[in-house]
Amino acid sequence: MTSAPMIVVLCTVPDEATGERLARMLVGDRLAACVNILGGVRSIYRWRGAIEDAGEALLVIKTRRELFEPLCARLVDAHPYDVPEVVALPVDAVHEAYARWLVDETVPPGGARP
Repeated sequence: MTSAPMIVVLCTVPDEATGERLARMLVGDRLAACVNILGGVRSIYRWRGAIEDAGEALLVIKTRRELFEPLCARLVDAHPYDVPEVVALPVDAVHEAYARWLVDETVPPGGARP
């Protein structure tokens, strides 16, 4: 295990098709190394004064810490929600080979590859 140069970003979407579109965009743009799409998520939340109950999918996005801002901007711009959930969680430790793979599959701001 090694200290992690990465974060995990959570983002809910209205359905798996939207999740796939956004996942392919983020991985294609090299802002994320991997995106898991978890279907069957049920969200209960307050929106515009009412309690809502909606079926959604959850994106679990693995990326570099330094890519959060460009990833967030790209995701918010392409997301169908007015206020999309984009929440980054720190990773305290990660398998070293996975961390190397993640770094190799993403491009830092400015486009320079390691």
